[in-house]
Amino acid sequence: MLQELTIDNLAIIDHQSLTFDDQMTVLTGETGAGKSIIIDAVGLLAGGRGSQEFIRRGCEKLSLQGQFTVPDDEQYVAMLDRLGIDHRDGVLIISRQINRNGRNTIRVNGQLINTSTLKELGRGLVDIQGQNEHQLLLQPDTHLGMLDQFAGEQIADELSRYHDLYTHYTKLKKVISDRQKNEQQWAQRLDMLRYQVKEIGDANLVPDEDEQLTSERERLAHFQQINTALQTVAGILNDNDGAAVLDQLGTAMDSLREIGKFDPEFEKMDRSLNDAYYTLQDLADNANSQLENLEFDDSRLAQIDTRLTLIGTLEHKYGDTVADVLKYYDQIKSELEQMEQSAESADDQGAELDDLKNQLVSLANDLSEKRHRAAQKLENEVHQQLSALYMDKANFQVHFSPVVSEDGFGPQGSEEVEFYIQTNPGETMGPLVKIASGGELSRVMLALKTIFASTAGITSIIFDEVDTGVSGRVAQAIADKIKLIAQHSQVLCITHLPQVAAVAQHHWHIEKGVHGSRTITSVTKLNNQQRVDELSRMLAGERITKLTREHASELLKMGQK
Repeated sequence: MLQELTIDNLAIIDHQSLTFDDQMTVLTGETGAGKSIIIDAVGLLAGGRGSQEFIRRGCEKLSLQGQFTVPDDEQYVAMLDRLGIDHRDGVLIISRQINRNGRNTIRVNGQLINTSTLKELGRGLVDIQGQNEHQLLLQPDTHLGMLDQFAGEQIADELSRYHDLYTHYTKLKKVISDRQKNEQQWAQRLDMLRYQVKEIGDANLVPDEDEQLTSERERLAHFQQINTALQTVAGILNDNDGAAVLDQLGTAMDSLREIGKFDPEFEKMDRSLNDAYYTLQDLADNANSQLENLEFDDSRLAQIDTRLTLIGTLEHKYGDTVADVLKYYDQIKSELEQMEQSAESADDQGAELDDLKNQLVSLANDLSEKRHRAAQKLENEVHQQLSALYMDKANFQVHFSPVVSEDGFGPQGSEEVEFYIQTNPGETMGPLVKIASGGELSRVMLALKTIFASTAGITSIIFDEVDTGVSGRVAQAIADKIKLIAQHSQVLCITHLPQVAAVAQHHWHIEKGVHGSRTITSVTKLNNQQRVDELSRMLAGERITKLTREHASELLKMGQK
């Protein structure tokens, strides 16, 4: 349900903040006053396509904000949870800003989302029916979904299983088809993967192996230089002829130790010399240890060169580093396993495909039976509704036709559905979209909306002048149907018919005027007396008489009953 709507700088509306109630709210006013702009605002908040053309002249941006109650629907709540949108208070606050620079900012409860996500959310919040759109009725590919919605739980389980099986079937069929169409490419790819997996696998690469081998090769290649340097260090630090650095440092340490007690500075020098002595002693020990372990192995150097050449070749082919080569190896090994399994199980896949096809045919037949039964019931209910809308001679029919496909079935089953109608006896029965006039389409749509209202789950339904082209008793019948729909969903209705305006629980009047040099749209919620005045205007135009007011008052009283 739409609770509040705030509009800033949309077309000729500079600023409006509106609060809506449940049941039925009607919006009236002269043509061009801005009634449809309010509906456009709701449509934009429900994911409608935005454009810079909507921005009020002289402004840099338009801003919209709407507060909606969260639909009482498990799937919708699950979608909010999936999107990470907080809905603990049962309210969705949607804000949208469109700038002249093309930037489009959308937030739901403070969280940024994109237009496609808003459109997905909007489907469960608002259903906008325009005078020339009749969206569902004018799109035959939606008629099957409407029939399934009417059938409800009677086919829900079979339909869910059919969708799952069909998805599996189409994926498996594509795998088999791709392999059959590209048998030579498939075989070549298989041979190449086998070669590459064997080449990399036989190398037995180890992560960071190239760095370790390069370090070892540097030691072997520069053996003589390293040996000479270590001999020099060891000799200088710890030579036995008495001139070793460590021996001289030891003598100096003894001297400082004797005078350290005479001055803190001497004591400090003694500690520093001690640290240096033991550091150099560790260095001498390390140099001697390195000399003991130092060994030149010409064959090992050759092995390392061979190994590094192999690693370099693999890196040139499959990656910049050993890690890259190993990552590529894991990828192609997995692909090879899948291809080999696929090649080995080609016959099994064919048998599985046949089994899936048989299951789908059986499920499609079950769906067809239940849909035909639901269609008969829907035809009867639509006829009852149309009779109340003074189309009792009309014949509504759910027309079934077989799916044209290689398999004899499609994503929804083995049959397609389109609504047919015969508006008068003796005339042709044909597709609703081709046969029905604008006024007749409005009544068929209202008939279906009345039937679906309690199960559709939409919290707000907007009728934008769907009563165009009708009058008299038909107008009253349409008013009654819209009010009936409002028992299950919030209804916002733009109308020029006093019969429709009279049955609403709430009435808003939209008018425009010139302030300064700018056109401004204003919206006023009417009290009972103001409603009588507005109904009088709708009945008689500008010239309102006492009789017109009496008629309007009577019409309002009857409508509220």
